[in-house]
Amino acid sequence: MLHTLIQSLQDFTMWLVDSLGHWGIFLGMLIESVCIPLPSEVIMLFGGFMAEAGKLNFWLVVFAGIAGNLVGSLIAYYIGKFGGRALVLKYGKYIFLNVKHLDKAELWFARYGARAVFFGRVLPVIRTFISLPAGIAKMNVWKFTIYTILGCIPWNIFLTWLGYSLGSNWSVVEKYTRPISYLMLALVIGIVIYLAYKVWNKRARNAK
Repeated sequence: MLHTLIQSLQDFTMWLVDSLGHWGIFLGMLIESVCIPLPSEVIMLFGGFMAEAGKLNFWLVVFAGIAGNLVGSLIAYYIGKFGGRALVLKYGKYIFLNVKHLDKAELWFARYGARAVFFGRVLPVIRTFISLPAGIAKMNVWKFTIYTILGCIPWNIFLTWLGYSLGSNWSVVEKYTRPISYLMLALVIGIVIYLAYKVWNKRARNAK
């Protein structure tokens, strides 16, 4: 089942890029940066392959990826910023967060926020979710924006170049990144199941 879901996500990602071109890359990277686990590696690698085939422009692929990352990251940032403590206090227990965790996140980002955002952009899994705690910690939005862009540039250029260089063999790299996709999707499914169980359990108690 998990393999089928991962394959469906990858097929959707490739369809998005193949159908919408540079806009598909922008949209895919935006979705991934709003904490929805689309495989960004597939997006940029396939974009690089499409550039090598002459269907897309190499630097527009890179730009679209960075722009999508930035817009999606800012959306997640503001969800964290304006949801803030109220969001954590109300729903945090369902994803194992509490006030102490939030205090630590705010303190951590106050000290290391810029570096955390920059280096987090090249770390699997972390890059998908790094914007939310940055917003909760109320990191300066301009600093967040600058370090998000700086962190996205090398990663997106590298993946696009790799897809371009490998050409039709780009999927070889994707095979090695697939375990990361499994991990992310398993995490999301686990959280959804846990939340559904908590809601069902609460309703069952109220019914009594």
